[in-house]
Amino acid sequence: MSDKCKKIYITTPIYYVNDVAHIGHAYTTIIADVLARYSRLVGYDTFFLTGTDEHGQKIEQSATAKGQSPKAYADKISGEFRKLWDEFDITYDKFIRTTDEEHKRGVQQAFMKMYDKGDIYKGEYEGYYCVSCETFFMEKQLIDGEGCPDCGRATQIVKEESYFFKLSKYQDKLLEWYKNNPECILPKSKRNEIVNFVEGGLKDLSISRTSFDWGVKLPEQMNDEKHVMYVWLDALMNYITALGYGNGEENMGYWPAKVQLVGKDILRFHAIYWPAFLMSLDLPLPDHIAAHGWWTRDGQKMSKSKGNVVNPKEVADAYGLDAFRYFMLREVPFGQDGDFSQKALIDRINSELGNDLGNLLNRIIGMSGKYSEFNVSSKDVLTYHQKEIVQVNEVLENIEKLIYDMQLNRYLEELWKLLFIANKSIGDYEPWAKIKDGKIDEANALVALVVNILAKVSVLLYPVMPHKIEKIATSLGFSINTDSYNKLIVNKELLNDTTISKIEPLFPRIEEQLLASPVLPAVEEKQECKKTVVKENEPQISEDGLIGIDAFMNVTLKVATVVEAEEVPKSSKLLKLQVDCGEEQNRQIIAGIKEYYSPTDLVGTQVCIVANLKPAKLMGMLSQGMVLAAKDENGLCLIRPSKPTTAGTQIK
Repeated sequence: MSDKCKKIYITTPIYYVNDVAHIGHAYTTIIADVLARYSRLVGYDTFFLTGTDEHGQKIEQSATAKGQSPKAYADKISGEFRKLWDEFDITYDKFIRTTDEEHKRGVQQAFMKMYDKGDIYKGEYEGYYCVSCETFFMEKQLIDGEGCPDCGRATQIVKEESYFFKLSKYQDKLLEWYKNNPECILPKSKRNEIVNFVEGGLKDLSISRTSFDWGVKLPEQMNDEKHVMYVWLDALMNYITALGYGNGEENMGYWPAKVQLVGKDILRFHAIYWPAFLMSLDLPLPDHIAAHGWWTRDGQKMSKSKGNVVNPKEVADAYGLDAFRYFMLREVPFGQDGDFSQKALIDRINSELGNDLGNLLNRIIGMSGKYSEFNVSSKDVLTYHQKEIVQVNEVLENIEKLIYDMQLNRYLEELWKLLFIANKSIGDYEPWAKIKDGKIDEANALVALVVNILAKVSVLLYPVMPHKIEKIATSLGFSINTDSYNKLIVNKELLNDTTISKIEPLFPRIEEQLLASPVLPAVEEKQECKKTVVKENEPQISEDGLIGIDAFMNVTLKVATVVEAEEVPKSSKLLKLQVDCGEEQNRQIIAGIKEYYSPTDLVGTQVCIVANLKPAKLMGMLSQGMVLAAKDENGLCLIRPSKPTTAGTQIK
């Protein structure tokens, strides 16, 4: 974190203008925006690129089918992408289009440099060509002798004159790059796939076409007007033409890229062709090429025919843009396929954003108002809460690496550890009791501890949820910028004296009423999914003993693995358990089950627990939850999952 003049370049793939933006496009772009916002927050000189890929036979055919020119068709779709990213407040520095004249000139200059170097030659190509993927395949790669191995559509045999790039020349250099830079492709499992493919042998790459003319023409010096450049050569060059390559090169100082984001379906183009082109151009290679997985919908592949395609704009409008951003990053580890479900989205909003974050802020607003007229001072935090501050600093120590290693879900998990410390501290120290005992300084120190934890979390959550987090920072009386990042995160300092201000609840609870429809209820039937605010101390049990859904949803039930178990001395009923709850791997629960279970019966087994029960002391020991069991005339039986389940899985 020392070099604040460091240049950071973040890119998305440029999106092909054959259809409107879908959730996969939004996922990639949101990740890139988070990386760019974080880099700027740290103080790095950051350039963030996105845009659209507009050439090729597929675009020409789609435009013809709609009775439009390719340029008019591309203008419309590209404009829709840009409009969506602007509505999503994506902080790109440049939106490039491959139809930009500056881009075309840059691509032509790159072509001439590779040609003059001897890396491009003229020949003839015959092979099985997939128009949809703009790619040639060998016969042995085809599905049932004719289907494209990537999209399944029928290929066609094409024979034409072509210019070739000497990809085979760079096979050994590519393998050397992969070996010497183990994190050049992320996640690392994807790197292994690429290495195996390259070790199988590379053939020279056809990089021009004569069967259509919607593309970048060859340089005039080539005197060969019937050829246009292969769409992938054209498209990949955008990452440097956007910085001015071939047009003054005013921003080439940002190259090489820190992170280039792609979907896993286009990883080979970016991890093999692109670095080979860069080697030919004598340019350095990117630090990381990061490939994310695909999204399904409720376990099924999305398709228009099924009517289950998720429209990112409609979801963001229904549930809030920041909540949507958080869900996309938190739900699935980067590189793995993810499943989008309304239930999972609502659960994360209600539990993690509503309870863990939003309710914590509400409690602190209430306490600071009651105890100190909203004035908070950090002067006694280290006196009474040295242990908690040490725990917080340990979490913060290595958090930047998670960002640039693309472990974004882990990054958020680490931040939620801090929120757990804050929520747990309130239960452990009971500031309301200290006020009654006249220990006002201790109560206010606890409030200040939580305010500082919230402030540190807010700084690091800002790139993920900028709009909601700005409101939290305003409520806590500070601003999120590079200075606050350095003060609170790098230097591990505490806030100066501050004044808390009231704000409306940031994440009102969402009541869910699922419909028997594959379409998101909040999108097509918004009246079926409404937000409610559960007020503090509001009665949630009716006179006849029935509870509402809000009361039930406030109870967090989880699967936990018993790590340690021992008898409680001088007790005939109690066992002391240490359980793994996923994000918290060493939670202590005192359970009254000694008459029916021995410690050896429990270690390594799984139980179901109430995870958000207010901590209590039993025989002087803290119990942070409750084990669920059923008891009848035959004895007591623990409630357990029927098969091994990931620790921390929520019971719904």
